[in-house]
Amino acid sequence: MKNSQIFSLYLLMLFVLLQSCASRKTIAYLQDVDSNNKSSANYTYEPVLKNDDLLSIIVSADDPEITYPFNIPQIQGNYQVSDSQSGIKTYLIDSDGFIEYPVIGKIKLGGLSRKEAVTKLTEKIKEYITKPTINLRILNYKIAVLGEVTRPGNYNLQSERITILEAISQAGDLTIYGKRDNILIIREKDGVKSFNRVDITKSDFINSEFYYLTQNDVIVVEQNKTRVNASAFGPNIAAIISGASVLLSILILLTR
Repeated sequence: MKNSQIFSLYLLMLFVLLQSCASRKTIAYLQDVDSNNKSSANYTYEPVLKNDDLLSIIVSADDPEITYPFNIPQIQGNYQVSDSQSGIKTYLIDSDGFIEYPVIGKIKLGGLSRKEAVTKLTEKIKEYITKPTINLRILNYKIAVLGEVTRPGNYNLQSERITILEAISQAGDLTIYGKRDNILIIREKDGVKSFNRVDITKSDFINSEFYYLTQNDVIVVEQNKTRVNASAFGPNIAAIISGASVLLSILILLTR
């Protein structure tokens, strides 16, 4: 093999290696946070109830006995004061946004924030109980994280307030091959799905409506160019190039 051919091959391999190298610009989160003087908006996230949400609604009062008609157990039968409230009946919001609630009957909660739903229920229950206290929770609050993360999958959440960064953290963070500047969030609102892009390398996304996730959001992390190229050449391309570089160095020494 001629020296010129060896040199050309060496340059080609060097070019491939440089193409696969990642820079801070494509990897680091919130890169402009130190130079960005804008403070984050004073925004309090409140979950909005949606169709197919499964709700736990527990009514409390000074006299527990008068709350029994509203705290129906999941399985009908004797219900003692000492019973665990984990057995309280749950309520699924139907396709029209309604639940069927004891004593009150049909009541529309879909489309309301949790605070608004509690206020609406309180006003209705006040007709039967003086100063009721209502604890309302979404039991099937979940998100999905797919693509270039360490642990893709569905995540059931205890809290009803989670940010996109917290969701990514739960999925074990993005892999080195995940595109941080083009993360897709699929969100459904009023039966309509929207597709939204977020760049987490910039700090201004903290003030966007997609910083806090809503129930059933789907996060999709796209593969970067390095991963796409690796899939074309095979997963062991880096090891192959490294071995070829060593072999090329030996050839250069032998042909001098």
